[in-house]
Amino acid sequence: MSTVGFNAYTALNTARPADAAGSAGATAKADDKNVVAEGISDFRAALQQAEGTAMDAAVSGADPHAMVAALANAEMMLDAAVTIRDKVVEAYQELLRMPV
Repeated sequence: MSTVGFNAYTALNTARPADAAGSAGATAKADDKNVVAEGISDFRAALQQAEGTAMDAAVSGADPHAMVAALANAEMMLDAAVTIRDKVVEAYQELLRMPV
């Protein structure tokens, strides 16, 4: 039985070592880029895992419960990505509405 290796909820709420260190301004900007890159790579990994688990279940009759768990995790990741995208677009539109 395979386990789902990434949970978006716990990843967003888990303190990272760089956050606890209290980085300086220049280092914080570099850490922000790493957080975004890590989030994107985690998203990609979760989708690839869900796809692989679904193919294993379809082809070789692997554990259907693992497939459902992986697909639910991928759906949760996709919902989180869509919500983040919507918030970024909303913030950009707010900036456009501001008087100069």
